[in-house]
Amino acid sequence: MKWPLLAMARNLPLVSIAPMSARLTRHFQLPSAFKFNSTRKALIAAAVVILLPLLSISASTFYVAPNGNDSNLGASNSPFATLMRAQAEAHSGDTVYLRGGTYFLNNSHLTATNNPWVIVNNINKSGVSYLAFPGERPIFDFSNVKPTSYRVTAFLVTASDCVFKGFDVVGVQVTIAGTHTQSENFRVHGGNRNRFEQLVMRDGMANGWYLTKGTSNLVLNCDAYNNRGLDSGSIGNVDGFGCHPNAMSGSGNVIRGCRAWFNSDDGYDCINAFAAVTFENCWAFYNGYFTNFNRSGGDANGFKAGGYGISGSPIPSVIPRHEVKFCLAVRNRASGFYANHHLGGIDWINNTAYRNAANFNLLCNTNNHSGTNDVPGFAQVMKNNLGYKGSSEVSNLGSSNDVSFNFFTLPVTVASNDFMTLDESLLTAPRQANGDLPYIAFAQLVSGSDLRDAGTNAGFAFAGAAPDLGAFEYGIQPGPVLSLSATESNLIFQCSGGPGGGTNYLLSATSLTSAWLRESTNQFDLTGNATFTNPLPIGAQKFHRLQLP
Repeated sequence: MKWPLLAMARNLPLVSIAPMSARLTRHFQLPSAFKFNSTRKALIAAAVVILLPLLSISASTFYVAPNGNDSNLGASNSPFATLMRAQAEAHSGDTVYLRGGTYFLNNSHLTATNNPWVIVNNINKSGVSYLAFPGERPIFDFSNVKPTSYRVTAFLVTASDCVFKGFDVVGVQVTIAGTHTQSENFRVHGGNRNRFEQLVMRDGMANGWYLTKGTSNLVLNCDAYNNRGLDSGSIGNVDGFGCHPNAMSGSGNVIRGCRAWFNSDDGYDCINAFAAVTFENCWAFYNGYFTNFNRSGGDANGFKAGGYGISGSPIPSVIPRHEVKFCLAVRNRASGFYANHHLGGIDWINNTAYRNAANFNLLCNTNNHSGTNDVPGFAQVMKNNLGYKGSSEVSNLGSSNDVSFNFFTLPVTVASNDFMTLDESLLTAPRQANGDLPYIAFAQLVSGSDLRDAGTNAGFAFAGAAPDLGAFEYGIQPGPVLSLSATESNLIFQCSGGPGGGTNYLLSATSLTSAWLRESTNQFDLTGNATFTNPLPIGAQKFHRLQLP
């Protein structure tokens, strides 16, 4: 892809260059603003109704800090020590700011017992926002919360309309050995319309984020990694993200813009979900491995996007259609995308799978009672998906599916030179300032790939004549912002906003009609910046422009 003319170079002063305007940009749906309505109270006497006036109640702000004290007032200069103390004072519409630093928790911080669980932070008051103080990163360390013979839930959320944003949860323990058990960083059980944003759940023994009951919860731009069980009794229960609504009314739960890697079981799991779950713009890689790439013993799928097992457990009267779109699965030990004995179809739209044992495994089941009832996948809808270098590309796919416009049904050839890079080290690049996934060159298509414009319109934005195959649409990201300056002897080209780790080329020509020649090659760093320094062409006119692969 060629970017427009930068400048005509001949002893130029500092010049600001406008970037190419993007044809399309990707839009993410923002959650609706929470509204809290006071209710008028009525006094009724002898058929006369007297309405009390509606009182205006302003929201309050409280502060929690590692050096705080729960005897304090919770003000900015007198913060609480614990989140639970702040919840006791807060009301719907209030904000609790969490100051940066590490909060060390232990058994004295346990607040509730719900056998077989003990709870540390029991979030049961609705409408409260728990936010990292701007510019700071709180870390809640649960390494020393070790109750005997209990499962641990670091945050139990039964409240609704809350926001949790901008902090880390680390070291959550499993203390029960030798039996089927688990712990959770976050467990939602009855909470609705909550938002979990820019959270990191890492370096522990517990599920990252786990829902058993609730509707319309949004998990946005969160990371769950390096989580592994204590032993064989819990290793197979530690997912990055698990969404398992236990009722058909538990709809509307969305996991978007998240990453899961090096979790001992699966990256994302919605087994036994009675309502549809959406996974969008999420990445799963290295699940089912320990950090040294030894096998963990867990199920090891990137996206376990369906199923009820084969145990004869209860199933809903209407089997939900989960949706997996614009997601990336890389080098998970088992399947990248897995239907997991589902009793119906799943919508798989614009996903990319690379180096998984099975890139796409569509295994279904007919009655949920036995593995002998497993059948090739049926009622699947697959559009614009892309796979490469899987030990198997597509397995267990039957005949009664809508699978047109995928890499395995189109006359296309997938090869390494279709991609800007397949450097897996880019997958853990820092997120963007707003929390979005890093914009990296990994698995991005090059301009000459026959995988571009090979898909079909599935109802989402695209930049070319038709959608591309895979999770990343070429040209939909705004072009890099370019600037030019000159010294006495050099031209300095600076660009930002490119794909991290991607290659770019500086081209020059003596006229707009002459051949464009490569003068330099460079690479964007992880933040998408690059700089070219070229000798100033003395006594000659030159035009320059930037080219991406």
